[in-house]
Amino acid sequence: MASENLDAKIEQLLNVEKQMRLAGEIVGTRKAAIDILQLCFEAKAWKTLNDQIVVLSKRCGQLKPAFCVAVTAMVQQAMEYIDKTPDIETRIELIKTLNSVSAGKIYVEIERARLVKKLAKIKEEQGLIAEAADLMQEIAVETFGAMAKTEKIAFILEQVRLCLDRQDYVRAQILSRKISPRVFDIDVSKEKKKPKEGDNMVEEAPADIPSLLELKRIYYELMIRYYSHNNDYLEICRCYKAIYEIPSVKENPAEFIPILRKISWCLVLAPHDPLQSSLLNSTLEDKNLFEIPNFKLLLKQLVTMEVIQWTALCETYKTEFENEIVSGKFLSEKAGEDLKQRIIEHNILVVSKYYPRITLKRLAQLLCLSLEEAEKHLSDMVVTKALVAKIDRPMGIVCFQTSKDSNYILNSWASNSEKLLDLVEKSCHQIHKETMVHKAALKV
Repeated sequence: MASENLDAKIEQLLNVEKQMRLAGEIVGTRKAAIDILQLCFEAKAWKTLNDQIVVLSKRCGQLKPAFCVAVTAMVQQAMEYIDKTPDIETRIELIKTLNSVSAGKIYVEIERARLVKKLAKIKEEQGLIAEAADLMQEIAVETFGAMAKTEKIAFILEQVRLCLDRQDYVRAQILSRKISPRVFDIDVSKEKKKPKEGDNMVEEAPADIPSLLELKRIYYELMIRYYSHNNDYLEICRCYKAIYEIPSVKENPAEFIPILRKISWCLVLAPHDPLQSSLLNSTLEDKNLFEIPNFKLLLKQLVTMEVIQWTALCETYKTEFENEIVSGKFLSEKAGEDLKQRIIEHNILVVSKYYPRITLKRLAQLLCLSLEEAEKHLSDMVVTKALVAKIDRPMGIVCFQTSKDSNYILNSWASNSEKLLDLVEKSCHQIHKETMVHKAALKV
């Protein structure tokens, strides 16, 4: 009986909707469509609701583009019912129905993106990470002109997170490049509030979308996950630096001290190059580093041209280092080998500054390594062009020398030639002078 009454009411409203639609009354058509959906929802007739959404969308889609407003309002109204569904199967069916109705319609592209996000979340909760990631990748929100900037960023970050969860690192990198880090430095208060005539109207972001600074932190945390896969310590350090510069983090010791620890370890583990050196010096100048004096001492050892004793370093920082590995956020089991490698490279660079020539045996003693290991590490550094050195293996002597370009060699040759000619001229003058003095003495 109840279903017959519902069918009769729906039929009556469909006749009203038809009259309004044929008369060109957009407001009346919109109201009739929403009333039909509300009627189905109040009766908890979810299958009927899905059927009516499909029917109404086809009816409105056959007429002028102005009736797109009715379809948009209908989809938005139905989206409010998603969280009120009795079970997960009904919810998925309703989302799929709305998704099929909004597919290919540019005027409900934002609603479709939100629907896909809801469906992907359900799939993820069911443990279907791959399906959730595939669903999210179907939507290219960067082309949506009416979507709020923060909502776009949040959607792309969700795509990146799902790709990282399924260990698809190549696609995660491609998606992350859709977000420029400069977007997080824009002052939101200075942005224009009212669009000019002819500009696209930008919708307000939903209440559950994080602020720009919160999105900045999420973005760099995801990038840390990505770079940790390749053990790219320098990029990890830059990501932590960006998080550290967020005002809410920099003003709270409970937050910035752990981040400064991670920055310090990344700088120690990163290979020596100009960018690493620049980040190292800027970190040492940070006043907040005084809060963790042992890490300040660690970084000072790297900039000081002195050999670091590996055994002493292990005893001092072993517990701290193992805690970072156990946390598993950015240091892997390979980090211990990398740390030893970086200390050896630092010591070789120090030795090359003080010794133009040194025996391989003495070099091995300074590095606390065997002869074979010392030669291997030195050869690796020469191959990567970290320094210039030659090894005389029969004599067991290492010769360090700086690389010289062609201009320097030509200039030095010209300078030496000039000095030689000056000496020849002075010698000729002295010989002529002695000859004259000798002749004068004979005449007397």
